[in-house]
Amino acid sequence: MATTGSHDLDVRHDTRRSSGKGLGVAALGVVVLNVSPFLDWVQFDGTDQARVGYETDSLVPFVAYLGLGFLLALAYARKRARRGQHRGLTLASMAVALATTLQCIAFALHPMGGLERGDGLTPEIGVYVGILGAAIWAIGSGLLAKEVEGDDDTRDVRSGLDHAGDRTRTS
Repeated sequence: MATTGSHDLDVRHDTRRSSGKGLGVAALGVVVLNVSPFLDWVQFDGTDQARVGYETDSLVPFVAYLGLGFLLALAYARKRARRGQHRGLTLASMAVALATTLQCIAFALHPMGGLERGDGLTPEIGVYVGILGAAIWAIGSGLLAKEVEGDDDTRDVRSGLDHAGDRTRTS
């Protein structure tokens, strides 16, 4: 009776890598988002007095910096991960980008901070740049998340079994 050792198996490793397009789109969105705190976010009704994002709400620059943190983590995963991305990280990035987009939309509909002070505030260009940047960041993270990731796809070509003993699809 002949036994087959692991050295006798014809094992193929899937060497595909994710495309850098999603990371590039996410990076563009994060850059746009990080410009928005320097722009006017609100204007007081009936005056020419406006406030930039940094003066409006501390959450504005925080989410922009959070985007930078995610971008650095995604770039590091692109360099270090076997297939060029980590699905959990990209999905977390997409979730935060979606939440940031919704935050900016909510701010555009009713600027925060003015209600408790009794100010009549009108949203300005910075809010819309923030929406655009956060939406692009979310799209880029989504594009990256749908790319290949995970463990190598190793197969025993002769038996059609993977290393866990499950049947593999041969297409």
